Amino acid sequence: MSEQELSLSEQEEIRREKLQQLQELGVNPYPYSFDATHTSKQILEQEDKLIRDEDNPDTDTVVIAGRVMTKRVMGKAAFFNLQDSEGTIQVYIRRDDVATEELGNDNYNKVFKKLVDIGDFVGIKGFVFKTRTEETTVHAEEFHFLSKTIRPIPTPKEETTEDGETIVHDAFTDKEQRYRMRYVDLIVNPEVRKTFQQRTKMVQMMRNIMNEKGYLEVETPILQPIYGGAAAKPFVTHHNALDMDLYLRIANELYLKRLIVGGYDGVYEFSKDFRNEGLSRFHNPEFTQVELYVAYKDYNWMMEFTENMLEKVALELHGSTKVQVGENEIDFKTPWPRIPLFEAIEKETGKDLYGKEVDELRAIAKELHVEIDESFGAGKIIDEIFGEYVEGKLIQPTFITDYPIEMSPLTKKHRSKEGLVERFEAICNGKEIANAYTELNDPIDQRERLEEQSKLRAGGDDEAMTIDEDFIRALEYGMPPTAGIGIGIDRLAMIMTNSDSIRDVLFFPQMKPE
Repeated sequence: MSEQELSLSEQEEIRREKLQQLQELGVNPYPYSFDATHTSKQILEQEDKLIRDEDNPDTDTVVIAGRVMTKRVMGKAAFFNLQDSEGTIQVYIRRDDVATEELGNDNYNKVFKKLVDIGDFVGIKGFVFKTRTEETTVHAEEFHFLSKTIRPIPTPKEETTEDGETIVHDAFTDKEQRYRMRYVDLIVNPEVRKTFQQRTKMVQMMRNIMNEKGYLEVETPILQPIYGGAAAKPFVTHHNALDMDLYLRIANELYLKRLIVGGYDGVYEFSKDFRNEGLSRFHNPEFTQVELYVAYKDYNWMMEFTENMLEKVALELHGSTKVQVGENEIDFKTPWPRIPLFEAIEKETGKDLYGKEVDELRAIAKELHVEIDESFGAGKIIDEIFGEYVEGKLIQPTFITDYPIEMSPLTKKHRSKEGLVERFEAICNGKEIANAYTELNDPIDQRERLEEQSKLRAGGDDEAMTIDEDFIRALEYGMPPTAGIGIGIDRLAMIMTNSDSIRDVLFFPQMKPE
């Protein structure tokens, strides 16, 4: 006996025995295909024309497929709930109705009644009717076995107390298990399926808006010889044929701007990016963002585009600009507030950081009890103070604008404010959801900025950027005035689906090994 067989539970052993009995009856427990005509949702939506009764004796038959989620056997007949990708519908099955030439009444007596377990996949052909309790139900005229489940799925049970309170037992609610076994989570928790459907709808809406503007969806390299476009630690891999190290991209910015140089007026990419950082409710090392670059525009235009797009997304998903997120009602209605970074910090701390040298900023950080590293330059110190005192308090969608030049090496200098750049971050529910610039297109200035980043890296800042000579060469061929933005899809999905953790909007979040 194998080690696996020794570790099987009683329920798993019983199901494997049933699998063998099906095979002995000549039933293929894993057939190749089954053609359904309707989903549960379609039947419920079209029930007026599908229900068969005295007034409508010739309605179409329906063919459905899905998992058996409940089973109530009453001798020669039974009811069960069938769950498919769009919901659940009740099925009525009677022994004589589903008899077959090969199995006769054993198709019901042995196969359905004794060998079908909760979680098994079955196919049903029949007609739609209403029960005495007015529940829309499919009356089975054919029953087909489609897949045997040899591991029992969690089956929550509801109990109603004398006070009328509903208590759920054995629910699949342990978050660690839910994230590790998302396939089970999706089976038994319908609201989880809805979350991911909403996420997909959100992305499709954003894609449609950009397509309608005429912007081109593109793809850029995930494996890069030089990583750039953000301040982050990369993942490193090795290409054997070229005998060189490559990096999983931390951003796709520098490649998309190369395409603006090449002559496109607007390009965007929904991309998987990777940052070798810690895990939290808001961070996963593999994440999704959309980056958009539009020629001849600046960050003021991009602010209007962003707030208008996300207002439309909220309306499409919720029928309102208002979205409930935990205890907060967040309103995406335009226009959003626009607050300069230093003004926001001074309001919360009483400290004016504008124009301060690094030593002064260190002293202020110490006074404010903000932990900083010795390697931090002025930009990172300011960012830490903002994160500690301001960011978490910005619940409604807000644009924080006009960052110090040290924090934004890829951004054009502010046209009227010395030492600043034309950058904004969109903050919502206490976290950044987007970052945007009037893009730096001066190749000489860009080289100087990246050289400054190299000095920070030499001083110990391992998140500082490196010099990408090919990107600078591309700028030397000329890039028009350009606005660019990166929007965090995972964080935006958290807000739009009222999810508490980034893991709730990722099908398969990164986990420690079991």
